[in-house]
Amino acid sequence: MLIKQRSEPLELTILKTLNARSVLNATDSANFHNLDKGYRGEIMFDEYMKEVSNENNLILNDLLLEYKNTIFQIDSLFQFSNTLHLFEVKNFEGDFIIDDEKWYAIGTGRKEIKNPLLQLKRTESLLRQLLQELGYPFPIEAHLVFINPNFQAYQAPADQPIIFPSQLSRFREKLKSRFPALKASHRKLAKQLLTLHMEDNPYSRMPEYQYGGLEKGIICPTCHTFYATFKKTYLLCHECGGIEVNKTAITRSIKELRLLFPEVKITTNLVHDWCKIIKDKKTIRKTLSEHYIKMNHGKSSYYVNP
Repeated sequence: MLIKQRSEPLELTILKTLNARSVLNATDSANFHNLDKGYRGEIMFDEYMKEVSNENNLILNDLLLEYKNTIFQIDSLFQFSNTLHLFEVKNFEGDFIIDDEKWYAIGTGRKEIKNPLLQLKRTESLLRQLLQELGYPFPIEAHLVFINPNFQAYQAPADQPIIFPSQLSRFREKLKSRFPALKASHRKLAKQLLTLHMEDNPYSRMPEYQYGGLEKGIICPTCHTFYATFKKTYLLCHECGGIEVNKTAITRSIKELRLLFPEVKITTNLVHDWCKIIKDKKTIRKTLSEHYIKMNHGKSSYYVNP
């Protein structure tokens, strides 16, 4: 059973919005695209492995844990009665070569990258130590999964826990085999890990930004460009042809505004300026009244969460 859903990282959500509303510098842009590609790879893995989920296993996705002042992230953890399967998912694309413990991207020259096996081993070690301290000495099998079908690694050692795209189907069928029922200790562990999960990643790298430096308007949720046409009840995207009901688009934009500027008071004038394409303040005021609680009256009024 799926115990913890995967959600888009806060850092990625903010960077995605800033990328649409401003020009990111080279470092922030690279970070955004790496996070986005990694998250899309994890979603692909979730979709591919959903057939494995049943009453005889527990699945926890996207755990951020700490052990002895060391923070580590788990992409996916599958709990079976006999083994915990730890997954590190990579959405690498292109050709790579492995030389001893060094990994190189060979598409354009020979650029060394971080060895993902070392990252997996570090995560496995920290998880094992944490489980031992909690009193759950369950066996762990760690797997480095390459989810992108356009990935190719040359000289890959056969004795390493790597699952290549061509091997995923067979591996999934193996995990779909019937296992003994889970014990109470497995469910107790899952609850403890959820309790230990950290919502905020202290290593997130957020760029500096200001309200005045961001482009105003409503972003299409499909293609992340600004809506160009405003009708009485809906918005139309010229880029992808997407259509969205005005109130839905306004509500989503308010959430985006509150995410970027949590300390700012939400007012009708502010939302009107933020959305830009919505010319009628009555529509914005009505949307705010339907989803938020109005505080004060007149020019000093603002809206808060219900």
